[in-house]
Amino acid sequence: PAPMFHWSKWKKRMGASASSSKRPVFDEREDVNFDHFQILRAIGKGSFGKVCIVQKRDTEKMYAMKYMNKQQCIERDEVRNVFRELEILQEIEHVFLVNLWYSFQDEEDMFMVVDLLLGGDLRYHLQQNVQFTEETVRLYICEMALALDYLRSQHIIHRDVKPDNILLDEQGHAHLTDFNIATIIRDGERATALAGTKPYMAPEIFHSFLSGGTGYSFEVDWWSLGIMAYELLRGWRPYDIHSNNPVESLVQLFSTVSVQYSSAWSKEMVALLRKLLTVNPEHRFSCLAHIQASAQLSGVVWSDVSEKRVEPAFVPNKGRLHCDPTFELEEMILESRPLHKKKKRLAKNKSRDNSKDSSQS
Repeated sequence: PAPMFHWSKWKKRMGASASSSKRPVFDEREDVNFDHFQILRAIGKGSFGKVCIVQKRDTEKMYAMKYMNKQQCIERDEVRNVFRELEILQEIEHVFLVNLWYSFQDEEDMFMVVDLLLGGDLRYHLQQNVQFTEETVRLYICEMALALDYLRSQHIIHRDVKPDNILLDEQGHAHLTDFNIATIIRDGERATALAGTKPYMAPEIFHSFLSGGTGYSFEVDWWSLGIMAYELLRGWRPYDIHSNNPVESLVQLFSTVSVQYSSAWSKEMVALLRKLLTVNPEHRFSCLAHIQASAQLSGVVWSDVSEKRVEPAFVPNKGRLHCDPTFELEEMILESRPLHKKKKRLAKNKSRDNSKDSSQS
């Protein structure tokens, strides 16, 4: 049987009054909870449970609300990851991240209310066979370089940069999401855990795991960015790596296989990808200064990038919601505890508990 909840632990981690709002745009004393939002529609499943579009009743502002059943969270042994993600998200805010606005809980679920980005993730667009141009991918590299540079200033390695975790807004700007396996490293420390999604993981992560080596640092996210940029341009990844490949074979692979670059790509793009996909992390492009100083991006006006003044060449189709349409049906038909009936359900539980109490007195 799953362990009982330590209610005080959840309370402490999710905010003392079981709710926390990081950037209030309203009364500071407001205690935000589920009733403050109207659910508009279900849109999918993420690492943190399920996701729906909500509107805050007082400000009418729209958000994405992620929710996860607490019992399931305990059964799947995900409590630590959830708390880590919350801890990190409560401390950060950046124009190219998916930012957290509120977190709270009730007796069934934990909730995170985050920026709503309706342009779909890059994995979705790859599956739709979008042909990404160099211009588009160059902008993604610049926007993600700013995000990664910010994360570095906050001592955070994301460890899961990949198309699935890059969400576009309706204009087509890129935002990094999912801090489920991120880690915080203080000055001089190094990470050692084997964490990430294998095809996007940097060689030094596997090395460190096998030989105990010196661990790895922020450079790993820049390798992942290189793999992703290559995949967006070409439709497949530079190395044929799958989740079931043994670590030993991967270490071997990086030392023997050399990346093939398309002859259709510009010299500048190939040079930039080579710098990101440098096996030795000491020689890899792995900070904003490297990228900004590179001849390949000499024409970029960085202040325009950070203000979202550079118009993306790829703009997601406005008329469609970029997610799996079957999900909403599932949520309504198959879900044993659907969100839109939560209020009724909790009230029923409450009255049942009350009648129990009174019958015992």
